[in-house]
Amino acid sequence: MGVKMPPIEKIHEAYSAIADGRVVLKEGEAEVVSSDLTKKYLVTWKEEVYTSNDNASYWQGYLGYPILAVLMLQGKLSLDLEIAGYFKGIPWKVLNTEYKNRFSEAVKKILTQFEAEGLDCDKINAEIDKVYHEIEGLKISTKRSALRPPK
Repeated sequence: MGVKMPPIEKIHEAYSAIADGRVVLKEGEAEVVSSDLTKKYLVTWKEEVYTSNDNASYWQGYLGYPILAVLMLQGKLSLDLEIAGYFKGIPWKVLNTEYKNRFSEAVKKILTQFEAEGLDCDKINAEIDKVYHEIEGLKISTKRSALRPPK
């Protein structure tokens, strides 16, 4: 088993999806709504095999933020609700478009804002790093979803 590692910034996006209440868990599947509320992604799992029709999971083969959010809510990855709350309402689609999908630049902008608001960015970064290292040890696998990403 094992998974293709995502860009670390996808953890921040997963936190936003959870903080915004855009993840609805059901039996064997979850619906995850995009940050601009225009797309719905379907995450499915059976035993330890996960699929998602978000662009990252479908086209790039790494864990996209919808699967990461589900794994957090399932308790397979750490979830610090206080830190997740900081990411409520982040317009990821707008930021990722603005920075031409240079995810690290989008996160840098957000963290600069957080710093200006007096938030402890060292604590945030430590939690993100912890989750990233947990991903490396996940006992799951992924496969391409039968559903294509929504347009």
